[in-house]
Amino acid sequence: MSFRIRNLCQDDFDQWKPLWEGYVTFYQRAVDPSQVTELWGRFFQSKPELFCFVAVDKSDQLIGLVHFLYHVNTSTLRPKCYLQDLFVDPKARVGGAGRALIEEVYAAATSADAVEVYWNTQEFNSVARVLYDRVGERTPFIKYRKLL
Repeated sequence: MSFRIRNLCQDDFDQWKPLWEGYVTFYQRAVDPSQVTELWGRFFQSKPELFCFVAVDKSDQLIGLVHFLYHVNTSTLRPKCYLQDLFVDPKARVGGAGRALIEEVYAAATSADAVEVYWNTQEFNSVARVLYDRVGERTPFIKYRKLL
């Protein structure tokens, strides 16, 4: 499959939203429609706090997305990059778009002088973990949380 990676554009909403919904559905989460509107707006703020690249096929259809952000931390003066969401349309998988989206985040993080790119996935996400094992290093951290 032929594709290219580019920045998200304001005109992409109608194609981005089904990909985002596919991601949310995969992780069995529900998102309020007003959250989708708020999320979309965060990509286009004058000083964005959230970033998005998309994979686009040869007919200019979005086939994948990656959302990421930068944050300060206590272990280095350089920022870290958190790759928060990665999703490729199931019909377009195994064509390299997921890897290309991750590599585009690596390039952006390098340009932003980030010290690392990291992400989480769930244990059951075995298909994606095959890719993640190739492009990253699995860490020994265990995640804890408390929903508020």
